[in-house]
Amino acid sequence: MGLHFEDFDLDSSITTRGRTVGEGDITLFAGLSGDFNPLHVDSEYCAGTPFGERIAHGPLTLAMAIGLMSQQNLIDATTMGLLDLHWTFTGPVKIGDTVHAVVTAVEKIPSRKPDRGIVTLRLEVHNQRGEHIQTGHLKLLMKRRTEDQG
Repeated sequence: MGLHFEDFDLDSSITTRGRTVGEGDITLFAGLSGDFNPLHVDSEYCAGTPFGERIAHGPLTLAMAIGLMSQQNLIDATTMGLLDLHWTFTGPVKIGDTVHAVVTAVEKIPSRKPDRGIVTLRLEVHNQRGEHIQTGHLKLLMKRRTEDQG
């Protein structure tokens, strides 16, 4: 079970475990999204780009970061909805890169309804070399604890 609204400590950070991006991840994401841009699926094309090789879709890495956060039991089964998302892509993710996220609660706003509140989380995504590759803010509608939950 994830954290409730009350459980988030502002400015306290949690680092997720890492996840290595594989060729299958990129291929599956291209099929699911319909995004077959040659930067993601064509090795010959990519050889002539500044990257020199295929790179992961930006939204694929974003989704992985959110998944890693969920696996830390930060938001699993206590999130009621995604209200807003702002994301910046600052570096490529290549096949074989291992990404992790640093998650920090930066704002908490109680709702008019006593069973929920809004939490804004900042995610900083890094690769195995410590390079900063993505940053974003998620505004989530979170469950609040009931009186019997303490």
